[in-house]
Amino acid sequence: MKNQKKINEGFFFKVYEVARKIPHGRVTSYGAIAKYLGSAQSARIVGWAMNDSHSQSVYIPAHRVVNRIGLLTGKNHFGNSNTMKQLLENEGIKVENDKIVDFSTHFWDPLTELAL
Repeated sequence: MKNQKKINEGFFFKVYEVARKIPHGRVTSYGAIAKYLGSAQSARIVGWAMNDSHSQSVYIPAHRVVNRIGLLTGKNHFGNSNTMKQLLENEGIKVENDKIVDFSTHFWDPLTELAL
């Protein structure tokens, strides 16, 4: 159990490093982060990391991480179900029915944007 916690903490740290690099006004997906980190099947674990990001001492822009089609699936982890939408809209991203409008325009892919 101790080793699993260390593995999770290490992976979460890597997820947070990527999330902090998402530019203002852009979004990425749980799967894109997992794929960038060489663990394409770990999108759900990236989601767990985003859920835990609010407890970190360094700010993590978790609102910029959504599901693969642009849905705000993590919105309930922001204390208020409208907070994630508000944060994105404050960055110029339009959201309708909990989905990012023109998702492909706003999508930031760490595989192409960051050098490994």
